[in-house]
Amino acid sequence: MLEIRNVDAFIQHNQVFHNLNLNVADGEKVAILGPNGAGKSTLLKLISREIYPVVKEDSYIRLYGNEMVNLWQLRQKIGLITQELQEDYTPYCTAFDVVLSGFFGSIGQHDHLQATEAQKAHAQTLIHRVGMQGHQQQMYQRLSTGQKRRLLLARALVHNPRALIFDEPSNGLDISASYELLKMMRSWCQAGQTLLLATHHVDEIVPEIERVILIKQGKVIADDSKDTVLTSDKLSQLYEIPLQLQQQDGWYRIWFK
Repeated sequence: MLEIRNVDAFIQHNQVFHNLNLNVADGEKVAILGPNGAGKSTLLKLISREIYPVVKEDSYIRLYGNEMVNLWQLRQKIGLITQELQEDYTPYCTAFDVVLSGFFGSIGQHDHLQATEAQKAHAQTLIHRVGMQGHQQQMYQRLSTGQKRRLLLARALVHNPRALIFDEPSNGLDISASYELLKMMRSWCQAGQTLLLATHHVDEIVPEIERVILIKQGKVIADDSKDTVLTSDKLSQLYEIPLQLQQQDGWYRIWFK
């Protein structure tokens, strides 16, 4: 699904990555864990082509085997749910139009973008799938954080993508909303689809995730199976504070020593 080789990347004048290497297989479930500023969001921007790497010899990013990616085709393969999109989304838009906008890759609906009856029916189905039936005509700005997140998930699903990418999915959600979103993530994983999760919370790592990558200051400091990477010592090194990790029934939590 994803091949990153010797990539350098900048956000404005700040270099975030130098010779980054990373592969994610189709169907794999991966968590990228790291503190704020580690490079997680920059990595997602590289994948979504919001930013591009420095052009240099023997350096590339390939998505499903292709370096040159048509953005319309990319949207049909990868669904992206980010905090940044949620904050920037047009506030004066109905919940139904939020989902419809996924067909056009737009932020909000516009007069020149006319959805077909089939697209409207599919959007309605997805609204039910994420538990937002009855809210179709509510304005986006009047919805709770959890409701907005579920709508963006429905928006990401309009093209039946092969992979979903989440950036800090439960950030700002209460316990009930977090539970519902994590349940949807688990269902996606159990269907055999690709999941890429970027987070700094170990309790967002659902049991179906098989591999964990630790990123610190733009560098991969660990990349292996979940059981190998998620240890008290490795997390203490990652966050530079003494931490104790506990695992129960496939879920993880940490506390201060």
